[in-house]
Amino acid sequence: MQLANPHIKPGQEDVLYHIALGTKSHNLQYLFHDVKFVCLGGSPSRMRQFAEYLVSVLQIEIPSGMGLTNIASGSDRYVLYKVGPVLSVSHGMGVPSLSIIFHEIVKLLHHAGCSDVTFFRLGTSGGLGIEPGSLVITEEAVDGLLRPYMELATLGKLVQHPSRLDPDLAQELLSLAQADPACQAHNTYLAKTMCTLDFYEGQARLDGAFCDYQEKDKMTFLKKVHESGVCNIEMESLCFASYCHRAGIRGAVVCVTLLDRLKGDQISTPHDTLEDWQRRAQNLVASYIKQRLKRST
Repeated sequence: MQLANPHIKPGQEDVLYHIALGTKSHNLQYLFHDVKFVCLGGSPSRMRQFAEYLVSVLQIEIPSGMGLTNIASGSDRYVLYKVGPVLSVSHGMGVPSLSIIFHEIVKLLHHAGCSDVTFFRLGTSGGLGIEPGSLVITEEAVDGLLRPYMELATLGKLVQHPSRLDPDLAQELLSLAQADPACQAHNTYLAKTMCTLDFYEGQARLDGAFCDYQEKDKMTFLKKVHESGVCNIEMESLCFASYCHRAGIRGAVVCVTLLDRLKGDQISTPHDTLEDWQRRAQNLVASYIKQRLKRST
């Protein structure tokens, strides 16, 4: 795992502030050298649940009297669990929050001497023209103007970073979903994902505190977005994809849809059903990781 930053030099202290780790305070190579997969999701509790699920799926033996530990507990920003060769990490909500943790996880893996690491974003989203509970594997991430890059203000200039994901990894996940009986109970799509910087107006909702457009304007926009090949809307894929591309990391985004935005703005599905749907992306990625680990043994 190489860093595209000449200012971080071997031997100098590097504090990973938001996950309470550092090159002087921790032996990062000892703790993390075997990491092969990083799974990122918004909610701290959901990523703990995913870590617990991985313990069972990967048959990881935890010593008697011990349990999963949030390695980033020295900070209250994110959670980080290690289950064998897998990191389960929360990224919060939106591009800025994901950007911070992505930088620090990549630096962590660099300092630990890791190689051939695959990244996943597991999340929830609003669907467009597909049934709630469907899985969307992102083929291409676009912004709110349907552009396939993340625009970042750097040193007073707008810099465009292409948002490219690994097409082979996306296809592998789709093939696995189509062959897995557990996934066949719901639809799985390979499609574009629109990433916005706002949950309400940025996603053409009518139920925010502010709204300067009419329902017909909303529907015209969402139909245009859907016709461009977008099947879901969320708030992190653009940054995730562009950073994976910049870092040379194989990455995939797998999200479940909680509603069809062409039919409404608010989620009315019972909580228990939503919990079941949210596990679908986790189950698919866990199955992929298990399969990959079997091949390598």
